[in-house]
Order: sequence, then C-alpha cells, then structure tokens
Amino acid sequence: MAERSTAAVDVADTSGEEPLTAQAGQATNDGAEAESVTGTDEDTAHTGDQPAAVTDTKPPELHSGHKLARRYRLEECVTRLDGFSSWRAVDEKLRRAVGVHILPADHPRARPVLSAARSAALLGDPRFVQVLDAVEENDLVYVVHEWLPDATELTAVLANGPLEPHDAYQLVSQVSQAMAAAHREGLSHLRLNPGSVLRTESGQYRIRGLAVMAALRGITSEHPQRTDTEAIGALLYAALTQRWPYESDAYGLSGLPKDVGMIPPDQVRAGVHRGLSELAMRALVNDGATASRQEPACATPEELAKAVTAIPRIRPPEPSFTSPPPYQRTAFQQGSYGQPPTRSGGPAARAATPVPTPPPPLQSRTGRALKWCVSGLLIAALGLGSWQLADTLLQGEGQDSQENTQPEGGTQQKKPAPKPLAIAGGTEFSPLTSTPVASRDVAANAVDGDPSTAWITGEFRGWANFGNLPQRADGSGVIVDLGSVKDVSEVQASMYRAGQTAEVLAADPETSNPTTLSAFSKRLSKLEKAGSSLSVKLDKPVKTRYLLVHITELPVDQDGDGYRGGISEIKVSG
Repeated sequence: MAERSTAAVDVADTSGEEPLTAQAGQATNDGAEAESVTGTDEDTAHTGDQPAAVTDTKPPELHSGHKLARRYRLEECVTRLDGFSSWRAVDEKLRRAVGVHILPADHPRARPVLSAARSAALLGDPRFVQVLDAVEENDLVYVVHEWLPDATELTAVLANGPLEPHDAYQLVSQVSQAMAAAHREGLSHLRLNPGSVLRTESGQYRIRGLAVMAALRGITSEHPQRTDTEAIGALLYAALTQRWPYESDAYGLSGLPKDVGMIPPDQVRAGVHRGLSELAMRALVNDGATASRQEPACATPEELAKAVTAIPRIRPPEPSFTSPPPYQRTAFQQGSYGQPPTRSGGPAARAATPVPTPPPPLQSRTGRALKWCVSGLLIAALGLGSWQLADTLLQGEGQDSQENTQPEGGTQQKKPAPKPLAIAGGTEFSPLTSTPVASRDVAANAVDGDPSTAWITGEFRGWANFGNLPQRADGSGVIVDLGSVKDVSEVQASMYRAGQTAEVLAADPETSNPTTLSAFSKRLSKLEKAGSSLSVKLDKPVKTRYLLVHITELPVDQDGDGYRGGISEIKVSG
C-alpha cells in the first residue's frame, strides 16, 4: 500500500481538484479535444475540473501479467478513467518498477499525450519524475515513467500535520525553481497539487506528471505560468496551515470557512512564519488573495523563485537530545576512608581500637635451630635460581646469534602473494537519484579487464562536488560485486584522470545489494586526492562481497569549463 500511494499517478483523483487560474500547455494544445480553464468562472476554477468529454472510446482490455514491447509486465491497475488506464509495472529488462499510462491509438488525446511525454523526456531535470519511454504500438499508445517506492506524496505528509518552516521553505524553493526551469523550455504542468509532489527519504521534492497529466485529462490554458504559480502558492498555503486555500475540501484537507475570503496563513494558524505567509499570498494574489504588504504579485514561477531567495535564511530545527540521568552519589564520602563507621557518639565510641599483642618470638634452642635451617634453605634456593637464570640467558643469546647468521632465504616463512579475485560485475553508485552520473550505464567498463575502456562521469559545472547538486550529495563511483563473500587484501583502481578525491569502502558480509553510502560500513582507505591510480593494501584480509570505489570530488576537465572524472579499471586480490 505504501508503494502504491507514493508512486501511482494522480490523474484518477477527481474529488476536490481545483485547477487554479489555468495556463496554456504547448504539449497539450495540438488540436485534440481538451478542457480549457480560463480562471474567470469560479465554478470551473475551484469546484473541480471535469475532463473534456470523450465519446466512443473504451480503455484497452488489459490485465495483470500482460506485457508491452515484450518488456514491461503490468502488475496493478491504479487508474481507469476517460478511456485510459495507468498501471504499476515491472521493466523485466532492467529489473525495476515503472509506471505506465496506456490509451488506444485512436483516442482523441493520444497525440497530445505522446507529444507531452516526449517533450518532458527531453527536459531531463532530476527534480521531475522522468519519462522513460513514449511509444505507439499495436493500436496502443503508452508512456513509461519512473516509479519511486521510497517517496511519499505531499498529501500523506500533510495528513500528519503542517510542515515546519524550514521544510515549507524547502518545498516552495525546490518546486518553484523546478517549474521555472520547465517553463524556460516551454513546458507547463497545469495540475500541480499535493498528489503530484513527492518527498523522498533524503528530503528532496520531486514533481510528477509534467505536461503529461494535463494531456491525459485534456486540460489547456491561456496563462500557463500564472496557473502553475498559483498552484505553488496553494501548496505552500497547505503546507503552512494544513488547510486548502479555498472553500471546498480537497486532497484530504479542510477548506477555508465560507464567505470569509482567502485569509493569510498566519491568521489561520498561530506560529506561521510571517515571510512564508506573505509569499503564499503573493503567489495566490491573482486568484483573489490580498497580500498583507505592498509587495507585487508573483505571476510566474521565475518571479516566485526570486522572491523565495529574498527571504532571510530559515534554519532547520535544532535536534533534540535526551538529558542524561541525574548524578548518583556513591557510598564513598570524603574523609571516611580508614575511619570507623560511627563518627558520632560518646567517648567510648571515639576511643581507639586496642591493637592485639603479637605472639612472642621463638626464643628456645629449638626455635633458633629452626630459624637457621630456614635461612640456609632460602640462600640455597636463591643461588640455584640465579644459576639457572644465567644459563637460560646464555642459551638465548646463542640461538639469537645463530638465527641472525642464517641467510634471508633460509627457513623463514614468507607471506604468500595475493591472488587476483574474479569480479562478477560492476554498477554505478548513485543512491539519491536514478539518473546515471555517466552519459549511459557503463560502470561495467571499469571491471571488464580492459584498461582502454572506462566509466566516465558527465561534465558538472560550477562545483567540483558533482555540480553541488542535492541528488549527488553522496558522490558517486563504482560498486564492485565479487559474486560471493571473499577475503580481500588488496584493491587497485586505475583512475581515468588524476586529482579525484576518492576512497575505498567495503560492505559487511551479510549485506545484500547495497545501494546507500551507509551500507558500506568498512573503510579500507582514507578519503584523499588520488593520482593516476588508487592502491589499497591491507595487513589483514577483510571478508566482503561488495566494494565501493567512492568519489566525492572531480578534477577540472581538459577544456577548463567544468569538472569530470571516472575509473578505467578496478582489480581486487585476496
């Protein structure tokens, strides 16, 4: 259920939808019958958008287990509406979950959907759920997109309460910047709502359905930038108040009281950040809201993104620590050592304890004889012990001299030379995003035994740490699979270019298919700048199946305009 709720396409959500003042999407405006939202009709703008009528078109008769292109196996239908259906599927070629939209090729929206999907796929921005394929085949049109089982819909997040100011700031900042980048490429969303925004475990927000959701529902608009800007304002309003900024309930959130208008978030709920409250009203001002200050309205995502950066930095909440238990005094008290347990009392209690008289010494003739015998025995024992100690030391010196005179190639045992270990495969380490660091999946080139082939990263501009991108915060590298748990004593990595900051890590023997940085808990080398090669020799072998040559910073590319690195070959010995 968790996987379905976070990755299913929300085009099936028809309750409480409120397309704000709508915008024109180029990808959906190609002559197909479509819904046009103008924002001037209150019933249309806030009581629920109804898709354009689709007649004489039935959803394809598909079922679980059906395969598309002999590759995508349908698992579960999550949407069946207006002649199209959406499925959770499995890409059997790459062995990963994907989402698929399917509709007949003669559907009046088939061409707009194909056009929108192909345009969105060309954007390639990791802040959006990526379109992987868009195909017309066997009287069907289907669009394949990413499936994010580790992400949570904003709808589910807000069900637990409003966001902290820092989280709300991250939401509006990331979403506005992503939509500004999309509009610069001529793409709009037109259906931004809490169901189309996902939050990953790392705290990043990703937007799904860019252009495709509107095309599937036949939604167009004359002012796309204004529509998406007001939608972002509604998301921020909901994040701050846990209320939908209109009179009708929607997306599991209660609407505002009737006949009071759109009141600022800081008047709906106490403790709301003043700057974020004003920002939400500036984004919603085109739809009837009134900004609390004389600030201009934000009519485009670009303007909204600039307004977000103008807000003073909002710090994340301080981590909470449990206080240690109070100090417990021990039974020891200063000054009581060596004293009698009772310190108070009469003179009898303070009197010193009498010391018992020792027995008299042996004063008789027998006693004196016994003392002389014992003394003689002690002297004899001391003499014998000294002689034995001297003899042992002399023998040890002789053995040491004999060992020192032996040649190096004598009876001394040499440590066996390490033997090369077979490598089962190599994969790219990219834990925070499914988008590969390299231009294509070529991590196997680093373990194929051919130094002429290599795994090479793409070019990152501005920052050596992979462009300072949040989805690359854990760096990258190559995961080496030895096929089974083996003893590893040496790792040799030929670097594609000198100057990369790298280290070698190993996973616990019990770990299976590690994908996160925390899974590689054993550090085999320290993190430092490597030259043309990275060599690790261990005094004691380590048992593991998976190794990671981890890269955190890249050297300057040859042309000097960006940063690029890579690994040519990795060899492991045991």
